[in-house]
Amino acid sequence: MAFDLTSFFSVIDESYFVVIPVLAIWLYYKKDKNVFSFVPAFIILYVVSEVLKMLIAQPRPCAGLPGCESGYGMPSSHATTLTGPYLFLTGYKYLRWLYPVWLAFVLFGRVYLNQHTPAQVLAGIAVSLVLGYAIYRYRERINGIAMSVVSRIPVASRLLARLNV
Repeated sequence: MAFDLTSFFSVIDESYFVVIPVLAIWLYYKKDKNVFSFVPAFIILYVVSEVLKMLIAQPRPCAGLPGCESGYGMPSSHATTLTGPYLFLTGYKYLRWLYPVWLAFVLFGRVYLNQHTPAQVLAGIAVSLVLGYAIYRYRERINGIAMSVVSRIPVASRLLARLNV
């Protein structure tokens, strides 16, 4: 049986549904308070990418072909939502290189699967790095706001106690 690259990249393409939550849980168990800005960063980057897609309205390269995802392609949501959060992981020895390797597979897969052009992926990376850096730069303030909101939720007080805040 031959190795099927399309199936491989299809699985890698959807792996962020597992990777991002696992990383958030891992940051929590590492007692890294940046988990409170890592998760909002992912959400903010996703929303920004979707708004930009509606404003730019550039079709995907596969538009009109069977198996093509619906919606527009510029910028790539995968590139936008997954690149910026890397800044929160650079302090961890193995994640410093594992995450970029995984991310490269995901982003290459988007082009390989004909869901995005290289320009759409590069635009997503650029947006993500600029906005992700801004979020990372103000992470202490974001962490404080998020922790004050979470602390008002009765069940969540146990989460904060685990982080010693």
